[in-house]
Amino acid sequence: MAELTVTALRVVHAVVGTGSFTAAADLLGYTQSAVSRQVAAAESAAGAALFVRGARGVAPTPAGALVARRAAVVLAELDAVGTDLAGLADPLGGRVVLGAFPTAAWVLAPRAVAAVRQRHSGVTVQLHEASTPAQLRALRSGRLDVAVIGMGADLPAYDLDGLRRDHLVDGRSLVAVSRDHRFAGRDQVPVAELADEEWVVGTGLRGDPQFGAWPTLLRPRVAHTAREWLARLGLVAAGLGITTLPELAAPGLPADVVTVRVDDPAWLGRAAVAVTRADRSAAVEAVVAVLREVARGLR
Repeated sequence: MAELTVTALRVVHAVVGTGSFTAAADLLGYTQSAVSRQVAAAESAAGAALFVRGARGVAPTPAGALVARRAAVVLAELDAVGTDLAGLADPLGGRVVLGAFPTAAWVLAPRAVAAVRQRHSGVTVQLHEASTPAQLRALRSGRLDVAVIGMGADLPAYDLDGLRRDHLVDGRSLVAVSRDHRFAGRDQVPVAELADEEWVVGTGLRGDPQFGAWPTLLRPRVAHTAREWLARLGLVAAGLGITTLPELAAPGLPADVVTVRVDDPAWLGRAAVAVTRADRSAAVEAVVAVLREVARGLR
């Protein structure tokens, strides 16, 4: 059998995937005549027709389907060569499982994962969203490498004995309101003005910290409860209440929800902290360093 070239394999794979020579040409950046030539060369090398032409495009013959399946494996291995070579220039490598509490998983954690991918091609980061207590359990059991948790005066004194912690950012808490709310457009509101507001609060498992009514209000008027942030913010956007939100999540809000700072000397806010086991790898060190940098940029 004559030799099947890499270019021919790419073209056959693209034609099978798209169902037409024209779409394959657009996908690969080739002319349609170049695609036709590569298919003809592949058929000559295979000694069999690879496609059946029809009114709605082309369909692979059994031989064409076989070549396409093998091409997918070969091309994946060839494409991995570039990644592997880039990894030689980067001494870091490995898999890091990163956990983040829900609002940190909106902006902070995804931006950190993207930055790690750009800077350290040998490091693979898997992101898991979970509450702080769940993250700490997973960290101690080895199912998590980095836990981004919230800490504050209103939160439990989590057991961090034997763990390493890196402060990421001190975040003020904000109130999230609809664009039609009387607070919208104001830079800041005194805490006293929150007393008559209706609140949308979070609900979840016992021990999981939630955002909801402003922490220093004695008797907040709770209008709605919702477990998921998407539902919570939907209620806010509809003007059915307001909610408390950590500052680091503000860049990820939908367009119809805005935030306002609260003047409340009694409230010190919460901090985002990266927690790891004591014996962390170089890859984990790199992820924590990127988290610190991204967190600073969110202020």
